[in-house]
Amino acid sequence: MGKKVLVAMSGGVDSSVAALMLINEGYDVTGVTMRFGILTEGDQKRSCTSAAIDDAKKVCDHFRIPHYVFDYETQLEDKVIANFISEYKKGRTPNPCVECNRHLKFGSLLEKALILGFDFLATGHYAAIEKNGDGYCLKRPKDKKKDQTYFLYSIPFKSLGNILFPLAHLTKDEVRELAKRHSLPVAAKQESQDICFVTQKNSQEFLLERVQEIKQGPIVDLQGKILGKHRGIIFHTIGQRGGLGISHPTPLYVVSIDPVKNRIVVGEKKDLMGKGLVASNVNMLAKIWPVPVHAKIRYRKKEALCKVKAENGRFKVIFAEDQEAITPGQSVVFYDHDLVLGGGIIDEVLYKS
Repeated sequence: MGKKVLVAMSGGVDSSVAALMLINEGYDVTGVTMRFGILTEGDQKRSCTSAAIDDAKKVCDHFRIPHYVFDYETQLEDKVIANFISEYKKGRTPNPCVECNRHLKFGSLLEKALILGFDFLATGHYAAIEKNGDGYCLKRPKDKKKDQTYFLYSIPFKSLGNILFPLAHLTKDEVRELAKRHSLPVAAKQESQDICFVTQKNSQEFLLERVQEIKQGPIVDLQGKILGKHRGIIFHTIGQRGGLGISHPTPLYVVSIDPVKNRIVVGEKKDLMGKGLVASNVNMLAKIWPVPVHAKIRYRKKEALCKVKAENGRFKVIFAEDQEAITPGQSVVFYDHDLVLGGGIIDEVLYKS
């Protein structure tokens, strides 16, 4: 083949096996690691660290292919972390992996790969890109438990033809077996966990360090009655039950977050149910959509049947059955069986009138 591929290598098993497969298929492979300036020495569960860069280099040396390191510290701060903080301050719950894929991996890095003369950018994501009548389409991978298409819907349609996902037809167990069989230096490495730039104990501690003014405010019920006080809206998300510091005869959950009045609204589990949503920042990956479609409102949520209507650049989505804890800031991703139709960011929750 001889086609030139730049492989984004995190120092983990998945991206390493992705490079292995492309080499075996005859591609001219070069490895690249995005340096985000995140220092968590000794923490092998986290990607994007200096230790991860070293691991990626070891794998490239093992393959005898070039390895480069591109500095993305400023872009991570400007495009991902700033959005992460801004969204929490607005009472929303962002998904930084979506923004990283949108702006960094399949935005800036892909653009740089093409400028440098590469034909493709490849990653170790569990997803598939196939050729069809419209050009190319994004589809679910063989390993449905590892399916990462929820985080990839923001890839521009025009870019699909320049992206390779070599793990599309492999399961995680098969990937690990390949790594062992070929004696890759990272074969026994644990999977990366959590948000790569949150090196603190959790997101709350990260936000505590980065947000200057965190104001306390009231926790109220649906009628506006004050039940307690919250530490700051950035510490809460829709559907949250614990950590409210209030007692009540029945379990209470965060139903909505009001950044203007700086208050948390709580209710019973039934009050979390919404009939639909409005999404913005929409990206379409298919020209023709069936009616109805299926949508996921969180990565771990099961898809739900819904109807979608375009309104002023946004999507209005009505579900066949009410959905629990629809959360502004999260993504909604639309599917037709294994085909990814597109997605957007949840702006509003629609409740029964």
